Amino acid sequence: MNPKHAEALALLQALIATPSPSREEGRTAELLYTFLAERGAAPERLHNNVWARSRRFDPARPTLLLNSHHDTVRPAAGYTRDPFTPVIEGGRLYGLGSNDAGASVACLTETFLALRDRPLPFNLLLALSAEEECSGERGMRALLPALGRIDMGLVGEPTSMRAAVGERGLVVMDCTAHGRSGHAARGEGVNALYIALDDIARLRAYRFERESALLGPVGIAVTQIEAGTQHNVVPDTCHFVADIRTTDAYTNEETVALLRAAMRSEAVPRSTHIRASALDGAHQLAQAARAAGREAFVSPTTSDRALMPFPTLKMGPGDSARSHTADEYILLAEIGEGIDGYMDFIEKMAEQYDEQTLG
Repeated sequence: MNPKHAEALALLQALIATPSPSREEGRTAELLYTFLAERGAAPERLHNNVWARSRRFDPARPTLLLNSHHDTVRPAAGYTRDPFTPVIEGGRLYGLGSNDAGASVACLTETFLALRDRPLPFNLLLALSAEEECSGERGMRALLPALGRIDMGLVGEPTSMRAAVGERGLVVMDCTAHGRSGHAARGEGVNALYIALDDIARLRAYRFERESALLGPVGIAVTQIEAGTQHNVVPDTCHFVADIRTTDAYTNEETVALLRAAMRSEAVPRSTHIRASALDGAHQLAQAARAAGREAFVSPTTSDRALMPFPTLKMGPGDSARSHTADEYILLAEIGEGIDGYMDFIEKMAEQYDEQTLG
């Protein structure tokens, strides 16, 4: 095995053996900090986020962020193996976080170490973040302000090394219809459930004027509803939940405002920070992905790229279908493919910049 591939495998095994559920990633943060420090990378740490900069870091040059997360979900109930014991069997490495997103962490780290001394036309900034799985306050949201200016980002998530050029955002709205209680037999009161049903019908039929060229229409699904106390009382309130998959055609705040205006029910978003991402096909990230032969697609899953106010591409080893599943695994071959793929991608990025400079 290639020495870089072997080192990435060993790092990934150590990460698996170190439990790191969201908000409890202190031990993996220390592991990654020590790993980078031992290799002379001068790491820094904020909460459980660890980062390092390329040796020839020049603020006058653009900066490429290399990011993935080292926190995990908690083990699924169906595990038949110890989720924290890394086991190699049949060309697979089993263990919690092996696929999502430990393999990306290990591969991006090895790629960074291999390239941090190269005279690239852009800086490299490796950031291994926490609390991605829970969208926590001390993860990427806390880290980004500490990192300074970033011009573009490569986010490591399991995509089978395909180039995710876009992903929808997410807004969850808690909606409440208000009526007036009364006796069902007497036809009294104002039925909040009927108001809610009318609003749900409006959401089902709602069409936004603008549509994203890459991400398509905004998606709306009502996923929960609750009303009533007993059979003979007209309910005075009805609660329902709307799952809104947003696009770059509108900001999340604009989307909420338009939907509120279309309904009688009160609608309160739980958050508006999970934003849609759509990479311009003319950007160097997209050009490099094409030059590297990476298939472009729109990702069905969200990630920390939703928090990044600069162009991003999501790509990494593994398959998102394995994420959050019992007996999670990564193929050993995918680790090598991840490092080689990242190296080739960044080299293609450098070529794009050199061509533009010469042109």
